[in-house]
Amino acid sequence: MKAFAQLFLSLDETNKTNEKVRVIKDYLLSVSDEDKIQMLALFTGRKPKRPINSTQLKEWALELSQIPDWLFRESYEVVGDLAETLSLLLPESENQENKSLSTWIQEINKIRKLNDEFKKSWLLNSLQKMTRQEMFMFFKLLTGGFRVGVSQNLVVKALSEISNLDPATLTHRMMGNWEASTFSYQDLIAKEDGTSDISRPYPFFLAYPIQETSEKQKSVEELESELGKADDWQAEFKWDGIRAQLIKRADEIFIWSRGEELATEKFPELHPFMMYLPNGTVLDGEILAFKNEQPLPFNILQTRIGRKTLSKKILRENPVAFIAYDVMEFYGEDIRSKSQEARRKILEQIQSASPHQDKFRISEIIQTNDWNFLAQERERSRDLLAEGLMLKRKSATYQVGRKRGDWWKWKVDPLSVDAVMIYAQKGHGRRADLYTDYTFAVWDGDKLVPFAKAYSGLTDAEIRKVDHFVKRNTLEKFGPVRTVKAELVFEIGFEGINKSTRHKSGVALRFPRILRWRTDKKMEEADSLETLLQFLK
Repeated sequence: MKAFAQLFLSLDETNKTNEKVRVIKDYLLSVSDEDKIQMLALFTGRKPKRPINSTQLKEWALELSQIPDWLFRESYEVVGDLAETLSLLLPESENQENKSLSTWIQEINKIRKLNDEFKKSWLLNSLQKMTRQEMFMFFKLLTGGFRVGVSQNLVVKALSEISNLDPATLTHRMMGNWEASTFSYQDLIAKEDGTSDISRPYPFFLAYPIQETSEKQKSVEELESELGKADDWQAEFKWDGIRAQLIKRADEIFIWSRGEELATEKFPELHPFMMYLPNGTVLDGEILAFKNEQPLPFNILQTRIGRKTLSKKILRENPVAFIAYDVMEFYGEDIRSKSQEARRKILEQIQSASPHQDKFRISEIIQTNDWNFLAQERERSRDLLAEGLMLKRKSATYQVGRKRGDWWKWKVDPLSVDAVMIYAQKGHGRRADLYTDYTFAVWDGDKLVPFAKAYSGLTDAEIRKVDHFVKRNTLEKFGPVRTVKAELVFEIGFEGINKSTRHKSGVALRFPRILRWRTDKKMEEADSLETLLQFLK
């Protein structure tokens, strides 16, 4: 665990990409294969299930530290992270024991089904054998709050340099439903893929934005200058649903979300058309709420997400369809190296042969060689409940991750309102001592009504200025939340808006974020609730 704790600390201390890669390589070259695969599992989101709840963890740890509860609460409010707070409050042990990461993970998995008395004894005994940094990592594993500021791409880059395998191969092997207990490090870096996981998806190809939402929209002339002739591009609408891969292999079907969650049972109405697909078919596309030959707003789809059981009523009122964008595998052959045009022809062939075209749809190509026409189509995309356009180079292969050059997303400008900040809360991780999470309100008559929370969109310098304002203009405290003087105005952007009975404002926003700090406006100039309600119409 010492080596893993040092890895985490070293990664947290640098923002340099090459240094992060070096640190990961040094770790992988210094630990056992068992620890390597456990580290890779953790860094790709495969955390052990929580064996002890947060209340028990806090109570038992405080019993060992003999710290009063009020002091813990004050400390937690300042630090903002349970694992870090507990590790700082507990004394370092003089009788340290350096168990490996894989040994600790095995113990965590074993105690999950044991009684509370044993769990408490195990926890207190374990904490008396660790350094402070080890305790921090130990609590992170126990709380399920393990996060590291390293992208999977950096992990793959380090692994590629050690194993001499190309990053695309490693990324593909790290996809899917594997666990560190059954998938070994040697399986991962073998020259030939000896695993037989028929459910394994491919890494998604992600589009690059034409411009960030805060930038001025590119003109048609600028677009043509940068991308060339419109005829070189395949243009489609960008739909707002759940990006998914649909797989049929060996007469079995699998539905994977972009977040690598297996969601096969959540969409039973897609199963009939999937079973009709040829074996060895992998499709890329979007799952949308779909009814009466048209897509429905994303919030309709949200009513199904997260439900453990789907009633007949839910399936009837919130039906879905799959809009296919691409095909990566056909009759068991990986066809990602074929051109966009060639893959499109295969996709059309698969879809046209299906007797379930009401559920198995295909993304329509906008037929034109004129950038002006595409700009007009983009402008009307919100009316179709689309987010904008996708532009795909006709000669492009299907690549791994977000690559600049061949797939672009040309989104419509976000909807926006000017709003007043009324509440603030501290962030997490490196921003645990700064107020970074804000609640915004608009006017309803002479009262400010909260309607959205946002925590992204400001620069580090702006965050420090807002933090300075919050600390000097706090009116009330409610646990970690501060009511602040209503003065600062921000432009809040969002992709969509829906009615909501759960919110005081009566509306819920899709992807709210801060577009800019309106230092030029007074709070009286902020928008009204009526402005938001007009967007609903």
